[in-house]
Amino acid sequence: MLGRDLAGKGYIQLNFFNLFWVFVVCCVLGLVIETVYHMVVVDPGVYQDRAGMLFGPFSPIYGFGAVLMTVALNRFYRSNPLIVFVVSAVIGGLFEAAVSWFMQTGFGAVAWNYSGSTIFGLFPDPVAELFGGRTSTLFMCMWGALGFVWIKLCLPWLLKFINVIPWRARYSFTALCAVLMAVNGIMTLQALDCWFERLSGVAQTAPVERFYAEHFDNVYMEHRFESMTITPQDSSRIDDSALADAVGGTTAPDTAAGSRTAA
Repeated sequence: MLGRDLAGKGYIQLNFFNLFWVFVVCCVLGLVIETVYHMVVVDPGVYQDRAGMLFGPFSPIYGFGAVLMTVALNRFYRSNPLIVFVVSAVIGGLFEAAVSWFMQTGFGAVAWNYSGSTIFGLFPDPVAELFGGRTSTLFMCMWGALGFVWIKLCLPWLLKFINVIPWRARYSFTALCAVLMAVNGIMTLQALDCWFERLSGVAQTAPVERFYAEHFDNVYMEHRFESMTITPQDSSRIDDSALADAVGGTTAPDTAAGSRTAA
C-alpha cells in the first residue's frame, strides 16, 4: 500500500506527505472527541466550541500530538499493547503540559486546568498536582488509549484515506492545504497575541494590530475560543505593576469561562 514503510522499519514512511495528513485528520478527530467528552462528561448537554485555531474545525494540540505519537510509535506497531499504552501516555501527558505552559507563559492563556482532580474521588491526583493542573492521570490514560487505538486501528485507515487522493493531484493538493494550514496557524498566533495586548492595555497602533482589532475583536475571540481564559498577569511578558499602570490600576478580567476539568 502506498505510504507504507517498505523497508520494514516502521508502519508508515515518515515523510511530510504522510505526517501532514496525520496532523490534519487528528486535528479534526481530536476536536470531535473533546467536544463530545465535554458535552457528555464535563458539562452534560452543554455544547462548547473547543476549536484551537482561528478558522476551521481544528484542534492543533491533537494534530501535533498525533504526529509525535506516530513518529514515536511507528516502530512499535507490533509491540505489546501495554508498551504502546505507556509510551503514548507519557508522550501525550508531557506534550499537553508543555503546550499549557507555553500558552500561559506567552499569552496568559489557560484553555484547560485539572487542578483539584482526584483519583476516583478518593484522593488528589498526584499527576495533576505535580504538573500544576497542566495534565492529569485521567488525561494521560486517555492519551495512552488514543495512542494505542491510533497505531493499531486508525493509522491503517488513514493510509487508505491517503490513497483515495488522486496520484496526479496529491502533492499539489497537499502543498495547497499545507500553505492554508500554515496561514491559519500564523493568524491564530497573531490574533491571540493581539487579544493579549488589548487585555493588557497595550495600544493597538500597528497595521497588523488594527486589522485584528477590527476583524477579530475581543467578542469574536471570546466566542471562538470559549474554553480559553486570558489573564495577562499570569504571563511572563508583563508584570502586575506594569499591567496595573497600563489599565489604570485594574487588572484585566477573565474573558471566557469553562476551563477543562476532570474529576
